[in-house]
Amino acid sequence: TVLRLGDKEIEPIDSISSGSIGLDIALGIGGVPKGRIVEVYGPESSGKTTLTLHLIAESQKVGGVCAFVDAEHALDVKYAKNLGVDTDNLYISQPDFGEQALDIVETLARSGAVDLIVIDSVAALTPKSEIEGDMGDQHVGLQARLMSQALRKLTGVVHKMGTTVVF
Repeated sequence: TVLRLGDKEIEPIDSISSGSIGLDIALGIGGVPKGRIVEVYGPESSGKTTLTLHLIAESQKVGGVCAFVDAEHALDVKYAKNLGVDTDNLYISQPDFGEQALDIVETLARSGAVDLIVIDSVAALTPKSEIEGDMGDQHVGLQARLMSQALRKLTGVVHKMGTTVVF
């Protein structure tokens, strides 16, 4: 079906607050959109993980179920608690390689039981063949292909299920 955009009433986009009034206003909808894939980008130690932990805390405050896929194997539970994350009710996974992490994300999204999935971080989603290969082996574009495939698979699922995925 093809519609003219003017023929359809604009539906408001539900969002998850970032915990920062200024950022929520800047984003234009009061936070990050539900049922979408969001990428948080910035230099190392710029607060990306802190922002995602605030998103989790805010989602949990309104009854959201959240998961943290810790590809970096570096989640500081005490810090997360200090930011307001209910760690007792946070699902966490520490996958061994990128494909495993993305399979977990897909399974969680398809379940419809999780409102917010955070993957920390894209840089740590190393393909299995690279981990199992020898030092010095060339693995040109493997991670890019892995991410491209994952995004194609996840986009429809997260929209249908209303799950927000943050990389």
